[in-house]
Amino acid sequence: MDTFTALQNRLANADSQFLVCNGFRVHYKRAGSGPTLILLLHGSFLSLRSWRRVMESLSEQATVVAFDRPVFGLTSRPLPQDGSGARYSAEAQSDLVAALIGQLGFARAILIGNSTGGTIALLTALRHPAKVQGLVLVGAMIYSGYATSEVPGPMLAVMKAARPVFSRLMKFMIAKLYDKALRKFWYRQERLTDAELAACKADFMIGPWDQAFFELFLTTRHLGLEARLPALAVPALVVTGAHDRAVKPEESQRLAAELPDATLALIPECGHLPQEETPEAFLGIVKEFLKRFNRL
Repeated sequence: MDTFTALQNRLANADSQFLVCNGFRVHYKRAGSGPTLILLLHGSFLSLRSWRRVMESLSEQATVVAFDRPVFGLTSRPLPQDGSGARYSAEAQSDLVAALIGQLGFARAILIGNSTGGTIALLTALRHPAKVQGLVLVGAMIYSGYATSEVPGPMLAVMKAARPVFSRLMKFMIAKLYDKALRKFWYRQERLTDAELAACKADFMIGPWDQAFFELFLTTRHLGLEARLPALAVPALVVTGAHDRAVKPEESQRLAAELPDATLALIPECGHLPQEETPEAFLGIVKEFLKRFNRL
């Protein structure tokens, strides 16, 4: 057993499960039963913990699985020299989602993605349309941030050649800014307790997190999703907090308008993480959308 696998097993909860998929040992939790799968994709710097307030309720009429995306939580963090074949690009993450659906025993799933998890959910629907039954995009980054960032080629070459230097610098910056950045995800920052913040940070900063996150950063590129939206045929619900600082509500409004079959829901008194900050309002909106699917 390698060091990180031992760490995964030591930090796992009683309800933690693991499976090997596309080069990663993926940590997930499963609730409920039934023929419909709801797969939950958290945002950057977070973990499946982000769904703790809504997962049980969503599982009343469906199988619900929340998993730690690559680089986050207890999912493994393979590095290039490990030879695992694991990749961190957005496209590779969408392929991982599609493969997970099959390995969990389902033909397709309803994807609920928050922030960059929403980016990956939408990309999965574009790349693997037969695998996606519906989408809930919560403060999804489509027109900004992760979906549009790209390091210029010459600089990318320098950063790859000097991985140790740049990964240490990124580690320093993230560690210094993490608490402040995460609090900004919340509209009422007092709702995020110090204990919850510490737990989120502990979920992220595990093992070689800095090196793995740097590998993810190196794969970031402009995905050009806006031009591909008309091709998305699945029903979608776009959710935004009225006070989202990370993805402006106007971006979610634009997304709902440009998707062929989408509705928009705006939650007042809420920031970037509705499933955490206003779980009851979030559940009410999502459950109403899920009525569209006959098996629910």
